[in-house]
Amino acid sequence: MSTVLAISGSPSGTSRTAALAAGALDRLSRLGFAPRHLAVRDLPAVELLSGKASHAGIRRALEQIAAADGLIVATPIYKASYTGILKALLDLLPQSGFAGKAVLPLATGGTLAHLLAVDYALRPVLTALGARHVVQGAFLLDSAFVGDPAGLRYTLAADAELRLDTAVGQFADALAWHAPADPIPRNSALAPAA
Repeated sequence: MSTVLAISGSPSGTSRTAALAAGALDRLSRLGFAPRHLAVRDLPAVELLSGKASHAGIRRALEQIAAADGLIVATPIYKASYTGILKALLDLLPQSGFAGKAVLPLATGGTLAHLLAVDYALRPVLTALGARHVVQGAFLLDSAFVGDPAGLRYTLAADAELRLDTAVGQFADALAWHAPADPIPRNSALAPAA
């Protein structure tokens, strides 16, 4: 079973981006993947911004990233780019921190002017970190989310659900297609007896 870690880079406690990542993880869970969610905002801020990878909380986050077969990197788009707290975490990774991993970029934003930010701001960083395959991501406008009356929880509008389904489906295909192969086929004479 492939493990998937969603990294949400929103600084907000009531985040559309975190809701989007949770929706993707829910879909992957139903497909048989083992999902986990890492909200960067929950990491110790001083240590994160100081680049203290040796701190226990930061070290655990980096270990979760290293152990995952696939990653979802979700961020709101501010000033035409991903968030500073997400960058602070990505800066702590080694140059090959995403090596061998399939990555699904997800983004939220208030205007269509940020639509291409996934491709020109986020995708190059994911590739530079050695991602094996960065699948076509999804950008959703803030208006695609329906909030509860208190503004504490978000759900997706129907058309946005379809876009997320498509992105997650492509990501699941990439995870399955690139799953580590058994070095010795099970039907081979060299395979151990079951």
